[in-house]
Amino acid sequence: MYLQYKQFLQRYVSLNFIEWNLIKSKLKIKYYQKGDIIHNIGDTYKHLMFMNYGLARGFIIDEHGKDTTWSVYFNDKNSHMTNLLVVDYESFLTQKGSKLEIVALEDSQIVMTDYKDIEFIYNHTKKGDRLGRLLAQEAYMYLHNFIIQRQTQTAKERFESFVRDTPHLLDKIPQCHIATLLGITPQHLSRLKHEHKP
Repeated sequence: MYLQYKQFLQRYVSLNFIEWNLIKSKLKIKYYQKGDIIHNIGDTYKHLMFMNYGLARGFIIDEHGKDTTWSVYFNDKNSHMTNLLVVDYESFLTQKGSKLEIVALEDSQIVMTDYKDIEFIYNHTKKGDRLGRLLAQEAYMYLHNFIIQRQTQTAKERFESFVRDTPHLLDKIPQCHIATLLGITPQHLSRLKHEHKP
């Protein structure tokens, strides 16, 4: 049940039996059905969530009520840390209201750790403190590169990167959501998909 989460953590730090059992004692599993709201805009993120299986979408809503996909959460060989951790990291760190809404696109199983338990692990174990630092660094670097690519790559280049990194998502996520993730119109995405067909 927690094997995938343990393997994820061990990408960053090596955990002995005692350390892993301490972390495992703080974990719980939650299930969401397709269409369930995992997190509401305005709520404070009280848990760090790891996607064991399933698919979810995080999005923001502007002042005109238009939603824009911020991230997609899934767990497979192409998943980056930001796909695996279903979280508004700023809200989690500051314990203030979130700007993200997160909805399950498929039935999903999520491993959850409470904020207070994460803080306990960070503050009482050297590896926990190192783990928190490494995760924060990787999240920052990913966001940094994401924003730069958004500003410097063409729509076609962004689409090609998406197809190269996550080809299976093209048919699993509504086209309008992929379009907002890539910063293009659904019509432009449709043209790019048509051009991409072998």
